[in-house]
Amino acid sequence: MSTWFIDHPQRLSLEGDVTHVEVWFAHGRLNVVGTDGPPRVEIGKVGRKGLTVRHEGGVLSIRHDVKGRLWTVWSGAFWWLFKGRQNYQADVSVAVPRKVSASLGVLSGSVVASGVQGGATVDVTSGSITLMGVDGSVRAKTISGSIEALGVGGDAGRGAGGELTAETVSGEITIADSSARRVLARTISGAITCDLDNPRASDIRLDTTSGEITVRVPEDADLVVDLNVTSGRITSAFPQVRSGGGPVLRSGQGPLGAGSGALHAYAISGHVNLLARPAGDDHDRGDDHDRGDEETS
Repeated sequence: MSTWFIDHPQRLSLEGDVTHVEVWFAHGRLNVVGTDGPPRVEIGKVGRKGLTVRHEGGVLSIRHDVKGRLWTVWSGAFWWLFKGRQNYQADVSVAVPRKVSASLGVLSGSVVASGVQGGATVDVTSGSITLMGVDGSVRAKTISGSIEALGVGGDAGRGAGGELTAETVSGEITIADSSARRVLARTISGAITCDLDNPRASDIRLDTTSGEITVRVPEDADLVVDLNVTSGRITSAFPQVRSGGGPVLRSGQGPLGAGSGALHAYAISGHVNLLARPAGDDHDRGDDHDRGDEETS
């Protein structure tokens, strides 16, 4: 086992395999990238209390050792505001092999993860999450902040097959170029925007309490569509999706193609828009098929 206590900016080169990376910060910025080179850790900024880095049995651990005082409701809040941020902060970049899995957490700050193929769990209390090219089963959750997932959720080396879960309490969720077999996006207050590549034999569930849902799928998608709003409207670029429901709950339902997958979208207060992209078009984001100009309710 190798252990370092980091109290000033520096760079660590690691010897031996890394199969899993665990990070927990009280406050700071974290960047984790999967590469073909040797594993390394670069600390650009560190607070007065320092960081502990451990490398043992293939597990790379980087964390703030925060005492229980941080978690008290009132005294902890004032302590954190005036003193805690100076003591516990970090700006860290981590390069690891692509096949690793990751468990990443930041109390206040931001997380960027890219090129990790073994799946990832990311938790941020207050701040943003950005995921790029992360494969396997992926779960991202933040209470106050946004989630952006680009090219996320496939099964590395075997096409689609992973799962992507994105949840916020207050914040927007953006998903693009996802080939995940299962997509779950849920927010209490915020918009959800999804551009999906693989809506065949897929289970896609989008849910917002207060916000707008916009989802785009290829025009040759195989999905059973179920769209619902309580207060708002539904628009669809697919004539197969027909309007229904009553004056309180509006719906748009219908099969696309063979209907081997499922798309469920529900907004309590907001609109739901279903857009179409030309089949096989992975790059053009601005063609005429993007308009959701057929209102189903």
